[in-house]
Amino acid sequence: MADIKIDGKLFQERINHFVNAWKSDKRAGDGVFGGVSSILIMMGKVEENPEFQKNNAMHFWLLGYEFPTTLMLLTTDTLYIVTTTKKAKHLEPLKGGRFPIEILVRGKDAAANEKQFIKITDIINSAGKKIGVLTKDKSNGPFVDEWKKVYSDKCKDLEEVDISAALSTAAFSVKDETELRAMRAASKACVALMTPFFLDQMADVLDQEKKVKHSVLADKVDSMLDDEKWWKSVELPNKQRLPSDFNPQSLDWYLGPAVQSGGKYDLKLQAEPTGDNLHPGVIIAGMGLRYKSYCSCIARTYLVDPNKTQESTYKLLYAVHNLVLKEIRDGAVAKDVYNKALSYIKSKKPELEKHFLKNVGAGIGIESKDPTLVISAKNTRTLKDGMTLCITTGFTDLENPSPKDKLSKTYSLVLTDTIRVTNSDPVVFTGDAPTDLDATSFFFKDEDMQPTPKKEKKDSRVGAVATKNITSTRLRSERTAQVDEDQEKRRREHQKELAQKKQREGLARFAESTSGQDGAEVKKFKKFESYKRDNQMPLKVKNLEILVDQKNHTLVLPVMGRPVPFHIHTIKNASKNDEGEWSYLRINFLSPGQGVGRKDDQPFEDASAQFVRSLTFRSRDGDRYEEIAAQISSMKKEATKKEQEKKDMEDVVEQDKLIEIRNRRPPVMDNVFIRPAMEGKRVPGKVEIHQNGIRYQSPLNTQQRVDVLFSNIRHLFFQPCAHELIVIIHLHLKDPIIIGNKKKTKDVQFYREATDIQFDETGNRKRKYRHGDEDEFEQEQEDRRHRAELDRQFKSFADKIAEAGKNEGVEVDMPLRELGFNGVPFRSNVTIQPTTDCLIQITEPPFMVITLEDIEIAHLERVQFGLKNFDLVFVFKDYTRPPSHINTIPVESLEEVKDWLDSSDIPYTEGPLNLNWPTIMKTVTADPHQFFVDGGWSFLQNESEDEDDGEEEEESNFEIDESELEEASESSEDDSDFDSNASEEASEEGSDEEEEGEDWDELEKKAKRKDRENGLDEEDRNRNNKKRRH
Repeated sequence: MADIKIDGKLFQERINHFVNAWKSDKRAGDGVFGGVSSILIMMGKVEENPEFQKNNAMHFWLLGYEFPTTLMLLTTDTLYIVTTTKKAKHLEPLKGGRFPIEILVRGKDAAANEKQFIKITDIINSAGKKIGVLTKDKSNGPFVDEWKKVYSDKCKDLEEVDISAALSTAAFSVKDETELRAMRAASKACVALMTPFFLDQMADVLDQEKKVKHSVLADKVDSMLDDEKWWKSVELPNKQRLPSDFNPQSLDWYLGPAVQSGGKYDLKLQAEPTGDNLHPGVIIAGMGLRYKSYCSCIARTYLVDPNKTQESTYKLLYAVHNLVLKEIRDGAVAKDVYNKALSYIKSKKPELEKHFLKNVGAGIGIESKDPTLVISAKNTRTLKDGMTLCITTGFTDLENPSPKDKLSKTYSLVLTDTIRVTNSDPVVFTGDAPTDLDATSFFFKDEDMQPTPKKEKKDSRVGAVATKNITSTRLRSERTAQVDEDQEKRRREHQKELAQKKQREGLARFAESTSGQDGAEVKKFKKFESYKRDNQMPLKVKNLEILVDQKNHTLVLPVMGRPVPFHIHTIKNASKNDEGEWSYLRINFLSPGQGVGRKDDQPFEDASAQFVRSLTFRSRDGDRYEEIAAQISSMKKEATKKEQEKKDMEDVVEQDKLIEIRNRRPPVMDNVFIRPAMEGKRVPGKVEIHQNGIRYQSPLNTQQRVDVLFSNIRHLFFQPCAHELIVIIHLHLKDPIIIGNKKKTKDVQFYREATDIQFDETGNRKRKYRHGDEDEFEQEQEDRRHRAELDRQFKSFADKIAEAGKNEGVEVDMPLRELGFNGVPFRSNVTIQPTTDCLIQITEPPFMVITLEDIEIAHLERVQFGLKNFDLVFVFKDYTRPPSHINTIPVESLEEVKDWLDSSDIPYTEGPLNLNWPTIMKTVTADPHQFFVDGGWSFLQNESEDEDDGEEEEESNFEIDESELEEASESSEDDSDFDSNASEEASEEGSDEEEEGEDWDELEKKAKRKDRENGLDEEDRNRNNKKRRH
C-alpha cells in the first residue's frame, strides 16, 4: 500500500456534502436517514471471494481505496476511524480539514484495543439512541468479532436503523463530474470490447461456420483486458478513440464476459460461459467493467437468419427499450417508468407480458447494482439529474414458432445500456454500440433471387408503330401554340406579384449598403516569400549571375553588386533579343497601370509607390540567355498551373469515412457503369448501400472505388429508359468530390444501357423457321419487357438509397418528360426536363442540374417575331455564381416554358436581345443595396409589354445606349461557352429537314436579318440609334 495517495480535497468535499444532506434531512423530518444520530461502517478482513457491498462502496467513495479491518463511526460533527498502524499512516494527511477526523490506532495490546472500542460505544451512546448500520452487509474476522462483543455489551438499548437507502440517496446515486468521467471511460471500454472486437470475432465464427465454444469466445474477450497495445489502437463505432488519459490497468471485470446461445439463456449474465458451441440463432453477449472503481454494463442480442416472428419481437423490445430511455428524466418515479413499459407491451403484444423482466434496471456506479434504486413496479424512488442507471429490457423463454433445429425452440432477448439521468433525454454512455435490428441482424443464407417475369403472350393487334407517335401536322409553323389571352393575363398578374415580392426581398436582404462586402470577391494583396533567411539562398548567388531557383520558384538577379531574389509571381514575362554581338535579356515585372486583361489583374499594397517595371541584362553568351528565358517561362507556367489547380480544389470537401455494413450483405446492384468514368478499361461495376453512404466498386481493382455519403447528396434522381437508351440513377452532390485522376465533380451517375445487343437479327436461328414480321413483333415485346424490368430494378434500388439516407433528407426525384423541352445548355442539343425541385439534363455529359430554390430570376432572350429559337438565362440568388444559359430553345416551347416558370413561382422577364451578363452581375455585386433601391430586376422588363398594356411603370435607372448594347452582345458571345451561331445553325438545320420549302416572305425576312447581322442595314441602325431602357 506504499503507492496509495488519498485525495484530501475530494474527501473533504464528499464528507461535507454527505453530512450536510444528513443535517438537512433532520430538519426536514428524518425522511431519508430515519432519525439516526450516528452511522457505523464496519469492514472486516479480505475474503477469498469478496462481495461488493455498501461498506466497500463507502470506503471507495470517501477514500478512493478499500481499507480492510477498519471501523468508521460518523456523527454530524466528527469522523472516528479505528484501524491498524499501516493504514493510519495513509489516513493521517486527512486531518486538519474542515471536517474533523480522529484516528484510533490499534496495536498488539488487547486491553488497549478494547478501550478503543469502548470509547467508540460511549460516543455512540452519547450521540443518541438510533444508530445507522448496514444490516445486509456481512463482515467477518477477529476484528469484527471483538467489536461485536463490546458493542453487544455496551449498546444494548440502541435502535439499529438500515441506512442503505440513505447512503444511496446522499452519497452514491448522484454522481459528480469525476465519477461521471470514470463511468464514461468504463462505458467506452465496454463498447470497444463489444463492438468491434466481440462482433468481429462472432461474425468470423459464423461466416466460416467454425465450431467455437462459448467459453473460448469469452476467454478471447477476457484476454483483451490486459492488451495495452490494443486499447491504444482500437477504434469505436463512431470512429473515435479512447481518451488519451485512459489507463487500461485501471480496468477490471465485475460481470462476465458472458456469451449465450442455443436455447440456454440467463439474462442476469452471472452464469459462467458453457462449453457448448456457438449456435447460429439468437446470441446474447454481455459484460460489465469497473474503471477506477466505477462500473458500466452492456448487453446486446444478435439475431442470425431470424424469422419474421423473431424480428417482430425484437422490434418490440427495441421500441420498449427506447420508451424506457425516453421516460427516464429528472423527477420521474421509478415505478412509473416500469409501468409505462409494461403498458406498452400489453397494448402491442399482451401475450409477451409474462415473459417481460420484473424490472428494467437499477442504479450503477461504485456499486454494480444499487438495490435501493431498482426500476420496478413497486419502487417509489424519484430519479434525479446526475444519477447513473443500468437499463436492462428483455423477454425470457420465448417459443420459436418455426425453429430451424432443436436448439432454436426457445430463445430470449435482452438489451442493456448504461445511462445518465438528465433534465431531458438521458445520455446513453454505451449508445455507440448500435441496437437497431439492421445492426444486430446477420443473414448468411443466400437471398432468394427475384422471380423472372412470366413471358407475355404476343398480341397480334399490336403493331410495330404506335399510333400516338403519328402527328396531325407536318410543319413546325403549323404547330405554333396559340396564346390563351386569359391565361396570359393571369400569368402576367402572377409575374407582377412575384416581381414585387422579389423586389421587397432584395431590399430586406440588403437592408444597408453592402458595397465591397457582398459584391464580387475583393482581391487581396498577396505577399510571396522566397527565402526567410539569407543562408537559405543558393550558394551560387556569390557568383553574381542570373540564377533560376526552381525549388523556391524564385529568380535571383544581380542588382548593383548584390543578389536580389524575385518570386516568380512578381514576374510578368522574360524575353531575349540579339543586337549585333550582344544578347539582351529583358525581364518584365507586374506593376499597376500596365493595361493587362482582367485575368491578370493583380492588387498591390500601395499602387502609388515606385515600381520597377523591367530589368535588362546584356551578354555575349546568347545561348545562356535563351536557356534562362526558357526556364523562366517554364517556371511561370508551372506556378500558374499550380495556382489554378489550388483554386479549382478550394471547394472540394474531404468526406468522412464510409461506414461499411459488416454483419450482413449490403444491398447491391451489379453490372452498372459510372459517370464520370474511372481510369482504365470501361467495365461495369457494382453499387453497394452501406450505413452512411453508397460505394461504387470497380472489378478491375479494389482501390478503384467511389464513396458518396448520404450527408453529401443534395438530389437523387431516377430517370427511366423510356424514350432513352439508358436507365439512370443520378446523384447531385452538395460539395464536389474527386473521382479517379483528379476529376472534380458534383454529379455522380450510375447507368445501364437499355438496348439488348446480344442478339444479331441476321443470325437469329428463329428466322430459319419463321417468315414475315412475327419475330420482329416478338423482339419488340421482349425489348419492352426488358426495359420495364430495368426500370423496376433501378427504381427499387433508388428507393433503397432514399430509405437508407432518409435521416439526411435524401428523396428520389423523377423528371417530368411531358414538361420537357429541347435546348443547348453546353454544346449539344438535348432534352431538358423539370423535376419537383430541379431542372435537369442527365442523359449526356456534361450534366446540368439547376435547383429551383437557388434561382433568383429567369430571363428569356431573343424573344421576337420571326426568330424560331430563343434563349433562357437563370440568375442565381448567389450573385457570385455565373448565370446559367440554355440556348436555342424552339419557339414552339415558349408558352410551355413560361407556364412552367410561372407554376414554379420563378419570376421571369423577356427581351429581344442577348445581354452582357458578366457586366450586369458585376454591377449587381458591386452594391446590391443600391441595385435594389434603383429598381432591382425591373430593368429587364420588355418595353413592348409596357406599350401594349398602356401602363406606366416605374422606370429603372439602368440605361444603356445602342453602342453599349452592341458591345454587350459581343461580350456576351465571347464570354459564353456556347457558339453564338449555334442557334442560327440549329434553325437552318431544322429548316433543311423540311422538304416543303419556304415562301417569299420568309426568305425576305431571313435575308433582311442576315443583312442586319452583317452591318449592312444602316437605315435600321440610324433609326434605332438612341438610348434604350431595360
